[in-house]
Order: sequence, then C-alpha cells, then structure tokens
Amino acid sequence: MYFTFENSLYLYLLFFIPLAVLLHFYLISSSKKASLKFANFEAIARIKGVSLYSKNLGELAIFILMIIAVSFFVSGLTLHKEVEASSFSYVIVIDSSQSMGAVDLFPNRLAVAKKTSINFLDSLPSSSRAAIVSFSGNTIIEQRISENKFILENAIQSIELSEVGGTDVYEAVIISIGLLENEENKAIILLSDGQVNVGDIEEIFKSAREQNVIVHTIGVGTKEGGATRFGISKLDEDSLKALSYNTNGKFYFISSEEDLENAFDDIIELKPGIASINLSFYFGMIIVLLIFLHEVLSYRSKITL
Repeated sequence: MYFTFENSLYLYLLFFIPLAVLLHFYLISSSKKASLKFANFEAIARIKGVSLYSKNLGELAIFILMIIAVSFFVSGLTLHKEVEASSFSYVIVIDSSQSMGAVDLFPNRLAVAKKTSINFLDSLPSSSRAAIVSFSGNTIIEQRISENKFILENAIQSIELSEVGGTDVYEAVIISIGLLENEENKAIILLSDGQVNVGDIEEIFKSAREQNVIVHTIGVGTKEGGATRFGISKLDEDSLKALSYNTNGKFYFISSEEDLENAFDDIIELKPGIASINLSFYFGMIIVLLIFLHEVLSYRSKITL
C-alpha cells in the first residue's frame, strides 16, 4: 500500500501549520499582556477553572486540521493498494461484430467467447459483481452490475452477431467504465479479435487510467484467420496488447477454447496489482465537518461571553 499525489506542489500549504501555531501563541501572549493592564485576568481564569491558553486551542486544532485536509484535497491524494482478483467487480465486454463469426474456432469465435465467459462467471465467488456488454459499431449494455449469475449468464446467451458495421472499442470501454463507477475495485475483460476500426484508442487509455480501471484483453481467433461471409478474418493483436499494457492489465492470445478457459482462470488467480482510490472526496467531507465544528465552537464562545 502506498500513496501518491496528483499535484504535489500544493503540499507546500503544510508549511503554514508552524506559522499558524506561532502566530496563535503570539496573539494570545499579546492579548494577555493587554488584559493584565486593566484586570487580574489570571485570577479570574483560576476562579472559573480555565486556562488562559486553553480558550482557543480547540479553534487552533481545527485550523491545523483544516490546513492538512485542504492540502491533501487539492493535491489529489490517492491510495494505492494490492487487492485479490476476487474482490474486483468485472465488466465482460464481448465483441459481436461480423468478424467474430469466423470459424477458426469451433463453431465460431463468438460462440466460444460466450461459452467461456459463462464458465468464468461460474468460477467467481458468489459475492462477485459483474456486468455484460456487447459491441460492434455500437455498444449494448446486456446487463448492468449484478451478483445474480443466472441473469448475467442469460445476458451472455442472448448476444448474437451484430448487423451493425464496425468495431467501436472506444465506446464499449467508456460505457463499461461508467458501469463500474460506484465499484471499489474495477476490471474490464474485453474479448475481441482486435480489428478496431472505430474510436480513438488513445482516449481509451486516458479514460481507464483516470478512473483506475484495469483492462484485460483477450484476443479471440487464430493468426491464420477464419472464414466469414465477407472473407478471411485474422486476429489483430496489436491494439489489444496496447490497451492492456497501458491500463495495467494483461493480454491473452487464445487460439482454442482451452486457451480461453486458461486465460479466464489466470485472471481469477492473478493479483491484478494495484487498485487506486482517490481520497479527495473524503477530505472534502472532512473539510465540511471541520467548518461545522468551527461554527459550533464559535457559537458556544458567544454564549459563554
């Protein structure tokens, strides 16, 4: 487990803490000297059972905590921790473009992808959460995040080869990232023959990294290719490798149903590494709480006076 900062320059705000402490006690000391010219302030303080210096220590503590919270908030403090694969929520993204009808895998690429995806769901712990997405030239959310394996498996079974042209990986990944928005540890498993011809793959890298989403890619098909109704379709693994590499995921090349089963098994067993949590939201809540406490202390001071 470790921490990083998106904008570490803002940590210089922490240098205001010792200055604030020195200024606080300087003002207290000055106030004490001025008060003693007109009244025996220390005697009054002893009668009331309070310390001269304790009166504003609560506000000082709140101010110091406020500086710390603000500096961490604006610097983008992020927690990185290693988590087990079983603690991840997954979106299984299946390419349903016409090239997935190639018969280099029996009976075709899509059928093998669907079958092994169902087997993957069966092997996950019962508490694991997943969603199902299919894509070609457009993207379809077959099933949103759920723990119900029966519903998820039916969603996979319903996927058919699309009549819409193109392979828009960009839209599929962006939508999948959105489905994982409220999940703590996020991973996408993308099954495709890699023939990306729609969308900007560089934007995919950026969006996945910003949302701390790992993308595992599985190349479905053989390098020799397989026949489709429009000709021979070959596996293009370059874009799939780039996608997994740039999102801390892993690429799997499969040329048989057994290879695909092994890839899914490996995803479950491996520790996908680092899950990242941006803590800015929590420090924002702390800032709000500190402001509230400051107002409460100020109100109580006015009543006491």
